[in-house]
Amino acid sequence: MRHAVEEKNPASAMVTPAARVGIGGPVGSGKTALIEALIPELQRRGVDLAVVTNDLVTKEDAERLRRSGLIDPSRVSAVEAGACPHTVIREDPTLNIAAGDDLEARFPGVELILFESGGDNLASTFSLDLVDWWIFVIDVAGGGDIPRKRGPGLLRCDLLVVNKIDLAPYVGVELAPMLAEARQVRANRPIIATNARSGVGIREVADAILAAVLFRV
Repeated sequence: MRHAVEEKNPASAMVTPAARVGIGGPVGSGKTALIEALIPELQRRGVDLAVVTNDLVTKEDAERLRRSGLIDPSRVSAVEAGACPHTVIREDPTLNIAAGDDLEARFPGVELILFESGGDNLASTFSLDLVDWWIFVIDVAGGGDIPRKRGPGLLRCDLLVVNKIDLAPYVGVELAPMLAEARQVRANRPIIATNARSGVGIREVADAILAAVLFRV
């Protein structure tokens, strides 16, 4: 976890920085839908939050969240990667760090900032200079063999979310074996199956975030 920083003022007051959580995964896996489901769930529990989205050359995901009515639009910042999506969350996260710092400066009480990566491949991971804890999202429509491919994102994330479980019967995926294989390759590290659209599993994802970075149970 990043350490509290001391304000440069006569009182030397201590300011606790917001916890920063990454949400990555392939294009279309449901990252934005997951955030849309998490916002009201976290707000219901009294969490003061903000969001940073990443896209290649647009602000599409940020605009979607701003239009959603779920969160104050000024609490959503956009980073345009301009290159491979993982560049600005792993190799050089400077732009995202600056976006997070700006949100903390504008909203001093913010406790949690969610960083949504641009859609990437299974090798996408987050720098721990940027986030304290991170989620990787895959979906069953991407294929039941995703766990067997052992992508670094799937293996190294703190929490794996298997989304769109409602689609399994329609795309020829057997959900139980897929989840079992994911647990095996992740050595039983946390996995949550979700349907972000209907809300299945969202409470459990919120529980995991609160316990891991805000130390609430």
